[in-house]
Formats: sequence, structure tokens, C-alpha cells
Amino acid sequence: LYTSDAEYEAGTVIKIGGEKEVTQTTEAFCTEVFGIVSTNPAYLMNSAATGTTVAVALEGRVPCKVIGEVRKGQRLVASEVPGVARAATEYERNEGLDWFRVVGRALENKDTIGVGLVEVVVGVK
Repeated sequence: LYTSDAEYEAGTVIKIGGEKEVTQTTEAFCTEVFGIVSTNPAYLMNSAATGTTVAVALEGRVPCKVIGEVRKGQRLVASEVPGVARAATEYERNEGLDWFRVVGRALENKDTIGVGLVEVVVGVK
């Protein structure tokens, strides 16, 4: 658990910062990306934390809010939509994608343009 400046839905992409320990990402290609709000953590550390808290997945498998089309295996980075990831572009990958920006990799395809949930592996670059 991490203290947060608001309550965030499962799948929200999180960064360190804001008024508390964590907040949702707020800019595309954010270098401060930290993890994803978990749906069902296998192990919950800091369980004595008080105030507004969120369970953040730093490693493992969780659903993630993603905008745009995604292919299984693609690396995900923060999008311009707060708390939502997107697939890294081919240009970004070819121009030396900074690994600090990657939140995880997609485990499934998403064929829609709008925001949806995709199962991802967090912490895998």
C-alpha cells in the first residue's frame, strides 16, 4: 500500500509524486511511471498505512487501463490521458526507448481505439 492523493481505480497507471507518495501519471511518456493499481494483490506490504491508500503492483500480472490498439508483447508507456497507458510507438522503440518509461508489457491484444483494460506484466521491460 502507498498513500495516494486520491482513490484510483484498479488498472490506473501510477507515478511517485503528488501531494502523497503516489499519484496517477499526468503526461505522455512519463519518466516517473512506477506501477499499476492492483485488483487483487498476492502479497500486501505496508498494510498498516493510514489515510487514502492504493495497492500498487510493481511486479506481476494485473489489468491496466490502455488507450488505443495494443498487440500482445508490446511495451506500454504512460499516455497523455491521466492514469492510462499506451503502446510505445515504433519510432520510440527505434530511437532508443528509455526503459524508465516502460510500465510493463501487454499479455493480450486490444483492437479498440478508446480506453480499455488489458492484462499486462508489470516490471518486465
